[in-house]
Amino acid sequence: QEKLVESGGGLVQNGDSLRLSCVASGFTFPFSSYTMGWFRRAAPGAEHEFLGQIGSDLIYADSVKGRFTISRDNAKNTVYLQMTGLKPEDTAVYYCTAKRGRPNFNFWGQGTQVTVSS
Repeated sequence: QEKLVESGGGLVQNGDSLRLSCVASGFTFPFSSYTMGWFRRAAPGAEHEFLGQIGSDLIYADSVKGRFTISRDNAKNTVYLQMTGLKPEDTAVYYCTAKRGRPNFNFWGQGTQVTVSS
């Protein structure tokens, strides 16, 4: 059974950096063949905001371009989200996602909370 587990969230201060990790397991095809994405949701019921993805290309949302970096280690089945210059408005639950050969991300982790204090 496919599983994505995020870690690395926590409480940080304005301007701090934080790195989130996401480990994948149980996928049918090699991890390297999946496009991995990061989303966040600022509050329950709010929409999930796309942050970026890494696969055959690397794409970032304008809201985080230049501050957030996505990378992956296929040998470890892990994708990372390096966040710098964090702001209170970055406070959200951050989700790791995966897709393969389809337009929408269909695998989601449980999320990890990031809180940025002012």
